[in-house]
Amino acid sequence: MSVSTAKRVLKIEAEGLWQLSRKVGKPFAAAVRLVLQSKGRVVVTGMGKSGLVGQKIAATLSSTGTPAHFLSPAEALHGDMGKASRGDVVLALSNSGETDEMKTLLPLLKRMGCRIILFTGTLHSTLARLSDVVVDVGVKREACPLRLAPTASTTAALAMGDALAVALMQEQGFTEKDFALFHPGGELGHRLHLKVTDIMRKSGQMPKVSLSASFPQVVREINAKKLGATCVVGAGQKLKGIIVDGDLRRALLKDSDIRHWNAANLRSPHPSTVPPEATLAQALQRMEEKAIFQLIVVDQKGRPAGLVHLHDLLGRGRIKII
Repeated sequence: MSVSTAKRVLKIEAEGLWQLSRKVGKPFAAAVRLVLQSKGRVVVTGMGKSGLVGQKIAATLSSTGTPAHFLSPAEALHGDMGKASRGDVVLALSNSGETDEMKTLLPLLKRMGCRIILFTGTLHSTLARLSDVVVDVGVKREACPLRLAPTASTTAALAMGDALAVALMQEQGFTEKDFALFHPGGELGHRLHLKVTDIMRKSGQMPKVSLSASFPQVVREINAKKLGATCVVGAGQKLKGIIVDGDLRRALLKDSDIRHWNAANLRSPHPSTVPPEATLAQALQRMEEKAIFQLIVVDQKGRPAGLVHLHDLLGRGRIKII
């Protein structure tokens, strides 16, 4: 019984989100423009369950580059109006569009010079008439069998808040580096602030062969260091290329007689590299641009100082970033 109930609830909420995705249009785009054009902050407000959803939306906006905070309508009416000011954009949440505290609050905020975006399931309501932009977050039915507890409707409002935050991220060019600045104490933020020298495989951990290395020697080096690649060096230990697993497979498909192959003709002669002072955010961006899993760190003399694997950046390799 409980499993069937869970499946019914999830199906109803998923249907609500699917319906929501088909309704997104000009009002949502107008909401994004309103925030981007504002010189103030985003003040999120809502009562009850909508207020709890609003707190999460405010936190998401703040952590992704859009300054925002939550304002309780009840507290605002009893001394907290100072948390909003002229030039701010108010994101109001009310499924019914007739929440009493909000009907008192929004006119006061408009009088202060705030612009209003409303997330609601009732487009023809008092709060809708008071708002500059009205975004439809209505759902056909709640998951609650009594049709009383907000369930699918709060999920829809929360998802639309996420959509707004992500759209603003993209419009503002918010990057991994920015994320690290906003999350300096988090694991991802910590990783992206580090330099490649802090995590790169070096010395005995770094796979490396000479130009004259035979096919078996190349395979043994790649297998021993377990990074799926090896650097190729020439005279003076200068970097001359990289060999990855795919290079070995392609060589065997071309000619299975391994006596014809050595590091010189197996290598890719112009591998992607970064200097030791590069940040992990820069290294990750380079890997994404080139669609590669390994990145060679070279010193000022063009010698491989280390090698970074994508899993090292994500904290899943043998070198863990705590």
